Amino acid sequence: MRIPICNSAAPLETDFDLIVETLVGSTINTPVIISDQVGLSRATTGCVITCLFREFQITSSFDGLVHSVPGVNADILKMDTYEFDPKKDPLFRGEFDVIKQLTEELKGADKAKKECDKIIDKNGPKKTGGTGIKQLRENIAESKLSYEIMDDSAQVFLKCKIMDNIHKYFYLIVFATYIREAADAAKNVSSDDTKKENTLASGKCAIPAKELKVQTSFKKFMDDHKGLREMIDKGKGNLQWERDIPASSLSALKDLAADDFYGNLGRIVHDLYQTAHVMFSDMPQGDHKKRAKYRFASKTLMRLLPGDQKKKVEDLIEKKQLSLDLYDVLGFCTWGRAKPEEPEPEAPKEEAKEEVKEEAPKEEAKDEAPKEEVKAE
Repeated sequence: MRIPICNSAAPLETDFDLIVETLVGSTINTPVIISDQVGLSRATTGCVITCLFREFQITSSFDGLVHSVPGVNADILKMDTYEFDPKKDPLFRGEFDVIKQLTEELKGADKAKKECDKIIDKNGPKKTGGTGIKQLRENIAESKLSYEIMDDSAQVFLKCKIMDNIHKYFYLIVFATYIREAADAAKNVSSDDTKKENTLASGKCAIPAKELKVQTSFKKFMDDHKGLREMIDKGKGNLQWERDIPASSLSALKDLAADDFYGNLGRIVHDLYQTAHVMFSDMPQGDHKKRAKYRFASKTLMRLLPGDQKKKVEDLIEKKQLSLDLYDVLGFCTWGRAKPEEPEPEAPKEEAKEEVKEEAPKEEAKDEAPKEEVKAE
């Protein structure tokens, strides 16, 4: 089976159905090989979807068997009890606004998220307890931290990538919700003969995994919950892309700028870096932190410029004659603003050219032919 999927984007709803159709009828121990030729996230996405389907088979097939064995604590086998380390950052736990809205509005999505997170971690690298190479959830948070230190052109690309990955994460949770509902339905749709054949001595039914059927498609599930499509389209970009400067610090800087911007410029730059040091204290020391602080100081200085000066700087940036760089803006605000007008260069004086009269070349005297002497006879 071959399914074309973009590198960062979520699979299409029909792509989920193709994977499910391929796996239906297989046994639990059937090996599944997934490759995306070049890259990491597409193969990992396929692995997560496959694991969610395998969990559907295990839950439906072994539920009756587990409850038939005396003394077995069935809660230990549940995937929806997965918990994160509370010290972990909310972004690394996947607690984006649109995901929180999903878990509140879609029935069963809160437990589906826990199951999905556990499978994502198992398919991730060793640091998250997995055996894979790509962390689909925490990669979003890492990209978001990198966003703060990128230049404008790189931010445009990275922002699209972050939103695509949130879209993918959203759809994986929705698919987990769908497949969990399919597991509950699969236990009750078997014919009476099948139930009788697979009923254990305890009275519980254990249907073989290869005989399980999915009653409705994922696309049909999404059609029945149309609001989810609009939710992710509007909510995937609902992130705090820039850190907010504390109101007290911003107010103090504005007061300095309003009092005497050029006279207080040294104090303003000092306070900008002091504020940045506090704001980015959560980042480890290194080049990334330096760039984040520098970028913050550059953008905040633009907010403090006097109106006429700000207009000039913005015009120069738009014309690409000046970059949004702290030192460039500071340079323009100091020596650049008082730069004397260069006098127009004087036109070179034309030197009077003496007319030199050239003498016409003298004609060389023509050699006269020797006169023949006339001899008197």
